[in-house]
Amino acid sequence: MEQKLNLGCGTDIKEGWVNLDVSPLEGVDVVHDVNTLPLPFEDELFDYILCQDILEHIEYIPVLKELHRIMKKGGIIEIRVPHFTSRINYIDPTHKKRFSIETFDFFTSKAPNGRDYYFDFHFEKVIYKQIWFYKKGLFFGNYLFEPFINAGNRMRMYYEASFLSRLFPCANIRVKLQK
Repeated sequence: MEQKLNLGCGTDIKEGWVNLDVSPLEGVDVVHDVNTLPLPFEDELFDYILCQDILEHIEYIPVLKELHRIMKKGGIIEIRVPHFTSRINYIDPTHKKRFSIETFDFFTSKAPNGRDYYFDFHFEKVIYKQIWFYKKGLFFGNYLFEPFINAGNRMRMYYEASFLSRLFPCANIRVKLQK
């Protein structure tokens, strides 16, 4: 049976998953502060780890190393964090970190930026990455803009390096890494 961890779940309780949060909310299976390492799990336990809207609140590098420890070989970690242009970064006073579409490349073996020597742990590869845009209200045009920007890695990099990211700020980055 596949073991899944919903890290920093808050009120997003997922049935059949281990839901971990610092707050003892209804449905939370494990109450634990992710800033306190190690996490209360054995090595190579989880097939899938979900980290939605948590890494921007913490010192995430030691946590990624710890998540790597508790993931099975071939396991997937799905991450959602605010993009550095997201207005949410500046609204929420608990946000400590900013992210680019290339941030998580640093944590892969044979990193495309050549910097895989930075850390003593590596995920095998990035299997998915996307820049996600606001699409409600005034941002309706982003339904057309988002697929264009996500057509390939060169386009995402151009978006971030050019005036486009300032003219059309986005919301989040979504990344999946495989161990």
